Amino acid sequence: MKSRCLLYLFVLSAPVLAFSLDREAFTFSNYKLDVRVEPDQQRLGVRGRITLRNDSQTAQKIAVLQISSSLHWSLIRAGGQPLQFVLQPFTSDIDHTGELSEAIVTLPMLVPPKATMDLDIGYEGVIVLDATRLSRLGAPDSTARATDWDQISANFTAVRGVGYVAWYPVATEAADLSEGGAFFDTVGRWKRRESGSAMQLKVSITMHAFEVPQIMFNDLLCSIGNYEQMGANLHAEAECLSQPARLNTPTIVIANYKGLDHTAIEVRYLPGHDEAAANFAEQAEKVAPFIVDWFGPRLERAKAADLPDANSSAFEDGGLLLMPLVGSDSTQHALAAIHQLTHVTIWSYRPWISEGLAHFSQALYLEREKGRPTALEYMRLHSSAFATIDKQIAPGTDDETARSLVNTLDEETYRSKAMRVWWMLRDMLGDQALKKAIASYHPEQDKEPSCMPRLIQAQTQKELEWFFDDWIYRDRGLPDFKIDSVFPRKTLPDGYMVTVTVSNQGLAGAEVPVTIKFEGGEITQRLVVRGKSSSVTRFAVPKAPEEVVVNDGSVPESDTTNNTFRVVLDDSPK
Repeated sequence: MKSRCLLYLFVLSAPVLAFSLDREAFTFSNYKLDVRVEPDQQRLGVRGRITLRNDSQTAQKIAVLQISSSLHWSLIRAGGQPLQFVLQPFTSDIDHTGELSEAIVTLPMLVPPKATMDLDIGYEGVIVLDATRLSRLGAPDSTARATDWDQISANFTAVRGVGYVAWYPVATEAADLSEGGAFFDTVGRWKRRESGSAMQLKVSITMHAFEVPQIMFNDLLCSIGNYEQMGANLHAEAECLSQPARLNTPTIVIANYKGLDHTAIEVRYLPGHDEAAANFAEQAEKVAPFIVDWFGPRLERAKAADLPDANSSAFEDGGLLLMPLVGSDSTQHALAAIHQLTHVTIWSYRPWISEGLAHFSQALYLEREKGRPTALEYMRLHSSAFATIDKQIAPGTDDETARSLVNTLDEETYRSKAMRVWWMLRDMLGDQALKKAIASYHPEQDKEPSCMPRLIQAQTQKELEWFFDDWIYRDRGLPDFKIDSVFPRKTLPDGYMVTVTVSNQGLAGAEVPVTIKFEGGEITQRLVVRGKSSSVTRFAVPKAPEEVVVNDGSVPESDTTNNTFRVVLDDSPK
């Protein structure tokens, strides 16, 4: 009998495995799911309907459905009829277990390009804290658990979607965290395909409890409908509003939260975290006028929710921030609040705008509170990851376009590098001009990558196309500035005219500050130095020059060891 079962599986598999699977042929344009959660058992059960849309160029007879390896398929039907499908494990780090349960489904008919098909689905299993994908990369256990904290448990439940836990069906190629760029490409590609999709949930929960917990889907509280106390057990049902996916990570949170509702932010916190939650909300109220000054009035209130483990890494997505509300570090609370307030003040489906501006606003705040050097150091600390990626880009190849700010799916690039780009634009244009450009941006009018650059160009007489080309439309790596020569010429009575030549060994150009230092002071001028070229500037200084420095750290650079030039004067008679 066993041999017959194996033969049957082989025959069933043969038609599917005879050709290469197109795992990303279908976009899941709609999810309508009934989600059953049993926190005491750490179990999740899902029944519902998904709509597949064929976004490939050819008709498709095979669909791929993937869920976490800790979940198990029980039902896949179309038109009320069960469908043939083959199950196989599929190694991928889009799930915290490092593996997916993949169903290769034979559809009842060919689905033409742009046509859709509804599937009824069912699956269930457990979602426990699992840091396998990070542990196998050699990450310390404490670091792995602090990053992959998703789980269903009796005391607290939080489950993030694709990229963390595949708790809903997806279909992607394999993603490997050891190849960071490829991982973010895969996850980003999926999010971009799903950005126009919708997800509606009904959540039921059965657990040992006497208090109805709050159920959040993304940044919105679900409406509790029926609930019933059965002895020591509680059963509750909630309706969650249908939400567009945009570029978000669908996230479910279930906890016994208390709430603080302030003008700028809603804070949901756990018992015992009252003081930290109050401090966080207070900092949000303090920084709110700063955000309004830079980005205009808020579109909605920001949302923050507590995590029980003080070591857990914060997670933000759209209007939701999940972070441990512990301690009383006002600066850290202010920076976190600024990020969220920026997100709910200016929105864009382009990550380099939405995420870049959220990080840029943090640097602006640090400059206001602690000075420019502190802001520059903060940005420097966030530059190492994208600097490493930039070194891997081959000049003149498709990488320049694929990894550009307008196209990249890499988080470090559209967060940290975009922050540096916004800072450079601000240095070139000034605060007021950049504020006007940002205020003139409307996401519904953003139909092409040049939209925001055009708005920025409209606010200045400077010609910036070269900058947009090097930093936004393409990724030409980082500049590498060097002071080639310094020629001081004495003038009457004690002053000097100093000619400085700066070269750029990198491919990306920038407008960079050049500073000449002398006893008791210094003078700074800004100089445009294009890639693989040099530029000259002249200084009139009142005393003998001692040192010239190019770049104060405001422009990300591949090598800063050659940025200083000591001036040795030769005042001997000729």
